[in-house]
Amino acid sequence: MTRLTHLDESGAARMVDVSTKPETERSATAEGRIVMSQEALEALSSGGNPKGDAVAAARIAGILAAKRTGELIPLCHPLGLDSMVVDIEIEERAIRVQATARLVGKTGIEMEALTAVSVALLTLYDMGKAIDKGMRIEGIRLLEKVGGKSGHWRAQD
Repeated sequence: MTRLTHLDESGAARMVDVSTKPETERSATAEGRIVMSQEALEALSSGGNPKGDAVAAARIAGILAAKRTGELIPLCHPLGLDSMVVDIEIEERAIRVQATARLVGKTGIEMEALTAVSVALLTLYDMGKAIDKGMRIEGIRLLEKVGGKSGHWRAQD
């Protein structure tokens, strides 16, 4: 049986000790989407939203959230990201967010990519809720991670 790394022998929560791990190049990519009415999609994607440019705000929110993941997720290590890219794509009745985080470090950055996607999508919801409170955030997942002890992993569709 695989042991959960964030629990000690007695089952208490702990931050994993990475002090002896070597630094390696690491990257992680995550995605998610928000499904909405056509009216909300037009307002959010046009830049004409009364609250401002929703796509730009979501991109910045995702980047800022990734940088603060260690403050938001209790057992995550605070990491100095080397790169954080948040891409936003307009689809039919939805907006897709994809985030890729990179660094050279001792621990993975999957949580930073997932946090960036989550907060970017929440920002889009916040900016469009006056038009469509029924928007649905879905499919937040890790697509790929590279580096570290476990090597390269890619989601199977």
